Amino acid sequence: MLKFAVATDRNGLHDLMDQVQATLDASTVREGLLLVSVPHSTAAITVAAHQDPLALEDIDDEIRRLIPTRDDFKHQMDSPQDAAGHIKAALVGHSRSIGISAGELLLGASQKVFLWEFDAPRQRTVYLQVIGS
Repeated sequence: MLKFAVATDRNGLHDLMDQVQATLDASTVREGLLLVSVPHSTAAITVAAHQDPLALEDIDDEIRRLIPTRDDFKHQMDSPQDAAGHIKAALVGHSRSIGISAGELLLGASQKVFLWEFDAPRQRTVYLQVIGS
């Protein structure tokens, strides 16, 4: 398992593809899965189209519209942003499994793996595990 840090200076989507691809390239797995996970309650892992940066902004804007930062959440441990971040991360999910076939990730040409930060700035830990044969 590979573990690395990501320092987030802003909320939103942070590209993980360099680390994801390097991890796959360093493995001998030809068929299997690559697991990407983040052990934090206000961050998530997602796959999204990357070719148009405005699409990433739309995705981020929409989750903020659906779950806005507000001060009427029952839990306010750190801040209203923290409370909203817990909900967003729970809905998006803390991990993704991506298929591997013939030594290649089963992602579309326009897809990348992203860390989705909901409570920046933070120091995040990301785990990558390649499983298979």
